Amino acid sequence: MSPTSHLILAMTGGLVAGLTLAALPLWRLRRALRTARFQAGHDDTTGLPNRRTFLTALQAALAAGRPFGVILLDLDGFKAVNDTYGHETGNDLLTAVAHRLNAVATPAVLAARLSGDEFAVLALGGPDEVHTAAQAAADAVGAEPVVLDGGTTVAVHASVGYTTSRLGITARALLREADEAVYRAKTHPSGLRRHPTTPDAHSVAGTAGQPHAAPRRSRDRRH
Repeated sequence: MSPTSHLILAMTGGLVAGLTLAALPLWRLRRALRTARFQAGHDDTTGLPNRRTFLTALQAALAAGRPFGVILLDLDGFKAVNDTYGHETGNDLLTAVAHRLNAVATPAVLAARLSGDEFAVLALGGPDEVHTAAQAAADAVGAEPVVLDGGTTVAVHASVGYTTSRLGITARALLREADEAVYRAKTHPSGLRRHPTTPDAHSVAGTAGQPHAAPRRSRDRRH
């Protein structure tokens, strides 16, 4: 086919697509645009906001000048669930965790799935409030085993790290600090740790949750 023919076909295809779009009722077009915007900012598996949306929320919180904290949760043993039961079961588990995090009350105001088995929570307030939200998130995730399709029961626990906002910090730096705190949590019996830059909330930042088995780090980004 000649270059001219390719050009004609491309122009014709664009014209047909444009005419089809123009023929849609306005309400249907608006609904399609809303759906597209939602999908761009949310995780396909869990329906939670994705990393991009969470970063935008952090940037808005920094611009507002109010104190807040970033809480990261990394599911313990998720890779084993994936390997044993398959990705569909893994997705069901992720969705169940998402529902639990969404139900955590204020000061937690936004839950997101960043990637793989990693979730994040934005909590308003100072170190005490952020610690309370981190404790609540850890408790919510591990409150009871998740019953999956087919009757499979999976115990869920998360290693949790958090940090708090301060003058001059960036959204990405806060995520990095919270991630470092998660690494610390994985070698601590409580499974919950704050970043060293965050003031200790009444010296109880390491009292949440139950002792875990040997620490591990799983970043299964195939979901």
